Amino acid sequence: MQIANETAVFIHYTLKNSAGDIVDSSEGSEPLAYIHGRGDIVPGLERALSGRNPGEKFEVAVSPADGYGVHRADRVQSVPRSAFDPKAEIKPGMRFQAQNEGGLMVVTVIDVSDTEVTVDGNHPLAGEMLNFAIEVVNVRAATQEELEHGHIHGEGGHHH
Repeated sequence: MQIANETAVFIHYTLKNSAGDIVDSSEGSEPLAYIHGRGDIVPGLERALSGRNPGEKFEVAVSPADGYGVHRADRVQSVPRSAFDPKAEIKPGMRFQAQNEGGLMVVTVIDVSDTEVTVDGNHPLAGEMLNFAIEVVNVRAATQEELEHGHIHGEGGHHH
């Protein structure tokens, strides 16, 4: 069966950044399981998987616009240090949930001073080329229950 909308897809992947560093991989674990056509993975990778068959191995480079977006300067801001627990040791690289006009978002601390904490609300891979090595492990029709719940059930997927 070919990968198409509303199919259950199982892939192994290795993701490298532009420098060639491995950012994420399914190696040594279960394949990534998702329902194709639901926007559960970055758009550029989902397009590259369309029409593929089990057993296919390929590499694809996904641009920032088709991945986690371009880096937006307006998502970097300084927050008064007093907005944080005074006992907390805040360090660059830490991640927090923050509320903004658009709702809840995750921010990464990029700089800390005595008076300010600079946070970045961009996805950590925003602005990066995403270089995927993919192996299509399995493709099957998604069950009605999976389609209703919005995720794969059973091995490699969500277990209730």
